[in-house]
Amino acid sequence: MTDTPVSEMSFEQAMKELEQVVGKLERGDVALEASIALYERGDALKKHCEAELKRAEEKVATLTLDRDGQPTGTTPAEGM
Repeated sequence: MTDTPVSEMSFEQAMKELEQVVGKLERGDVALEASIALYERGDALKKHCEAELKRAEEKVATLTLDRDGQPTGTTPAEGM
């Protein structure tokens, strides 16, 4: 695991670390205080990944196509 702030991680970095956190918690060989810290880190990583996926989904959803099915640009997503 890293000390990198979650907000600075790419989706791939966050997913990799989240998998490590889940693995450690599932093994159950971590002290209670460390388990709590791991859980909190995992929760932050999960939220970050969900936000990144939503952002990517919105970009894909706003893509517009011309008559030939070719991208013509993007339309701002609602609320952006």
